[in-house]
Amino acid sequence: MDPITRDFYEERRRKWRRSAFWRGFLVAAALAVALAVWLGSGPLLAVRPQIARLEVAGVIGDDLERDRLLADIAESETVRALILRINSPGGTTAGAEALYDSIRRVAARKPVVAVLGEVAASGGYVAAIAADHIIARGNTLTGSIGVIVEYPDLTQVMARLGVGLETIRSSPLKAEPSPFRETSPEARARQEALVAESFAWFRDLVGERRHLEGATLDRVANGGTLTGRLALDAGLVDEIGGEEEARAWLESRDASLTGLPVRDREVERDRGLMAGLFDGAASGRGLIEEIASPAARGLYSVAR
Repeated sequence: MDPITRDFYEERRRKWRRSAFWRGFLVAAALAVALAVWLGSGPLLAVRPQIARLEVAGVIGDDLERDRLLADIAESETVRALILRINSPGGTTAGAEALYDSIRRVAARKPVVAVLGEVAASGGYVAAIAADHIIARGNTLTGSIGVIVEYPDLTQVMARLGVGLETIRSSPLKAEPSPFRETSPEARARQEALVAESFAWFRDLVGERRHLEGATLDRVANGGTLTGRLALDAGLVDEIGGEEEARAWLESRDASLTGLPVRDREVERDRGLMAGLFDGAASGRGLIEEIASPAARGLYSVAR
């Protein structure tokens, strides 16, 4: 091989070795970054000390999966605290009660702070008072401490259409109230008693958790909503702010929480939206049947 050809191939080998070095370096760097991401937010985060964050959004109802998740958070050795982000106008009284109980079981074992979003009213406020500390935005809508039952009255529509309804029942209060007949005084009195009893539970819960009583409690337990600033003055929330203030409060409670990562926790659903829609269609329940169902006459704690 002549010297020129030998030098040519030698230079190519040197270039290949240099490029191989940089290719290897870049691959190693990429692997290092991927490993760091995996260690920081992947599966290993589940075994590192952390603060859990759970969103309570939309209409609150009875939710077994949600309550199971809160039970897991309560029992977890790695979860050291819980941040609740609440953005809900309320829901059923039974659903709010179940959520309250689940949050209190977490609070019995670790600090819980609630951060209120645009609205945390009625059943949403029930969830908030389950926390140890409540933080609201100045313009958050909250409060709405009250209970309501509503059902449609279709009697005039039926009369215009010439539609009647024959009913055989075991007692006058069975399946009352009904949208298909006028509400009797006895049925109305029964519904009023149910609303009053649930409202007493709600009112007493607010008084107990927020240390309010007498006229002070009466002024806030009138069904009206308040902004976060008014709620602070009324004793319904503890602070104006957001998640930064929530972290500061947690760290003031326990210095070991300082700098811990916050991990979002979500309720796992077994079935998707489309499956639920098809299930509803397959059940054959029509609009009239939904209106007349017992669920349509349930006790609700919803912002108005």
